[in-house]
Amino acid sequence: MSNRKNIFFYQHDNDLKQKLEPLFQLAKKNNFTIVSDVELANIIVSVGGDGTFLQAVRHTGFRQDCLYVGITKNNESGLYCDFNLDNFDEMLHIMEHEEMEVRRFPILQANVNGETSFQCLNEVSIRSSIIKTIAIDVYIDDNHFETFRGDGLIVATPTGSTGYNKSTHGAVIDPMIPSFQVSELASLNNNRYRTLGSSFVLGSDRTLRLEVAQDGNDYPVIGLDNEAYSIRNIRDISITLSDKVVKTVKLKNNSFWDRVKRTFL
Repeated sequence: MSNRKNIFFYQHDNDLKQKLEPLFQLAKKNNFTIVSDVELANIIVSVGGDGTFLQAVRHTGFRQDCLYVGITKNNESGLYCDFNLDNFDEMLHIMEHEEMEVRRFPILQANVNGETSFQCLNEVSIRSSIIKTIAIDVYIDDNHFETFRGDGLIVATPTGSTGYNKSTHGAVIDPMIPSFQVSELASLNNNRYRTLGSSFVLGSDRTLRLEVAQDGNDYPVIGLDNEAYSIRNIRDISITLSDKVVKTVKLKNNSFWDRVKRTFL
């Protein structure tokens, strides 16, 4: 583990930083160095819930050359966070003695108008920004599948399937299956408009293209994980499963389904 000694702490909260000072001292005692420059870090630690973890990954550029570690605060649970403030010393012991397993989370690659690319760990969503339904032609590998009209669509990774996607009755997907899922937001299904009416799952080699009808919804809201972007005149979004992954430290006997059970059941 000699090449994984530098830790960067993510969350700009002075009060929390004071509470974590004993843990920083414990890290230093175990030959870890706390760095202020994220580029020097081999390990990036976020303290908070899943939202904080998503921000840490996004704001540090989905780095491929480091490990991300999520730590929840007291009385919190997280599907991306294996550790809690109460077992921080266990995390250090695992890293120090190389008793860890590395979990790899899939990433979505989204390209808007063939110009701007984004990465997402949870989901990409597109929604109407006005009190009017949005019409979207859905293509799978350049073959027209359906014309959606409703509030919007969600495209989620397997790990993101437990978030926004699940709240719309989408399926929870095992992250061992390289895939991504498309779910509807309040679709119109009548004699004029018809969609599948349920979520569907695409394999890792598929390309999903969403063409937005230019009928007044020129400023739809694009959700990238837990951040919203308003991009003028969105014509199309192409989404694929990236060959990149986010690597995190995995506790033994704490699988994805263990965390799903702990969170929801």
